[in-house]
Amino acid sequence: LGAESVLARRPEAVALAEAVGLSGRLQPPATATASLWTRDALRPMPKGHVMGVPGDPAALEGVLSPEGLARIAQERDLTPTPVGDDVAVGAYVADRLGREVVDRLVEPLLGGVYAGDAYRISLRAAVPQLFEAVQEGGPLLDAVRRIQERAAARQQTGPVFQGLRGGIGTLPGAVGDAVRAGGGEILTGTPVLGLTRTATGWTVRTDTGTITADGVVLATPAWSASALLAAESPAAATELTGVEYASMALVTMAFRRADIEGLEALRGRSGFLVPPVDGRTIKASTFSSNKWQWVADAAPGLFVLRTSVGRYGEEDHLHREDGELVAVSLRDLREATGLAARPVDTEVTRWIGGLPQYPVGHHTRVARIRDEVAKLPALRVCGAAYDGVGIPACVASARRAADEIARDLTGRTTSDPAGEITSEIIATPTLVRGTGSEAGQ
Repeated sequence: LGAESVLARRPEAVALAEAVGLSGRLQPPATATASLWTRDALRPMPKGHVMGVPGDPAALEGVLSPEGLARIAQERDLTPTPVGDDVAVGAYVADRLGREVVDRLVEPLLGGVYAGDAYRISLRAAVPQLFEAVQEGGPLLDAVRRIQERAAARQQTGPVFQGLRGGIGTLPGAVGDAVRAGGGEILTGTPVLGLTRTATGWTVRTDTGTITADGVVLATPAWSASALLAAESPAAATELTGVEYASMALVTMAFRRADIEGLEALRGRSGFLVPPVDGRTIKASTFSSNKWQWVADAAPGLFVLRTSVGRYGEEDHLHREDGELVAVSLRDLREATGLAARPVDTEVTRWIGGLPQYPVGHHTRVARIRDEVAKLPALRVCGAAYDGVGIPACVASARRAADEIARDLTGRTTSDPAGEITSEIIATPTLVRGTGSEAGQ
């Protein structure tokens, strides 16, 4: 249990799903009516914001206190806040609009993506469109409105997010099937222990033997890539050790629909986010049976929801027993929604080191890593540690790595029309072979 959807406004993940035969499984959310559980009530998620940064203060009534709303109104009288080469999202927004905007809006939304701390997260890396807009000058509220106006001018249609019937977990399985159908080989349960550069390429050492490869893509977390590059690129390995990760747990629960009849707080909502400033244990809850029609259809007599626990710097709860995590989730759910029923089934999924953090200066660290790795022929890195934690960003990162290796080896990229490559899935086992595992695991 992990990601439940992909951002459809970026094309990479949807295009990949279509390329591997999952077009018929794509499914937008059945409802996108989210809420904030803040100031002791479930409140509608304000519209007209960019990752929690508002463009319309009037939409924030009820979420912010009168004092918080009054602070926003002072922005036009403030002197400009320099952003330089990068700045923390929380620090910049608090300086412009007040800390309450960060604590009750930006923190829960950024936390839902990065499980991080808004006062550490890079504006340039996490919200690049806002970073670019504020560099144009003027009030932050105006920068948000400009972003919204430009998005409207592009007249983007279709859902913002897409899921897959049966869950996003069907995507890697379908990609694997497509690779095998194209003649590729995937080795799972095969830890990679080391990489050695040779005169003709690379030797990949595993716990069962060696693999000879012309090119290698390290699609692993930063700590694994660091261990594998320690001998061949010490500088890149050192930079990679500096990438920090957050851990979290997902608590999935199923209730009999008969036990929750008449509970208005569960009706029609896709779920809610929880600002850390409110001091709750759970950080969010998704009402899966409302949000995804395929979940409702799979178990019509049940209501499935999940909560998330933990974020960067707040991971003590993850050491608790599964039953304790279920109990604290039920306690918070009861206070938020009135849910008093007992679940008929539960599942706790821990993601230890699951989400890389993007602190101020992340883009320069990534540039240094890539500069060092590029000195090694036909070897590249990709994944969530670099250009974005979402699935579309990871797909784009992988395509970039594959293109650069193809260029190293053949002088052409996988998207070069002269290469006569028409499929999204390119299987070239004589050039690149790999495993689905990580160093030491």
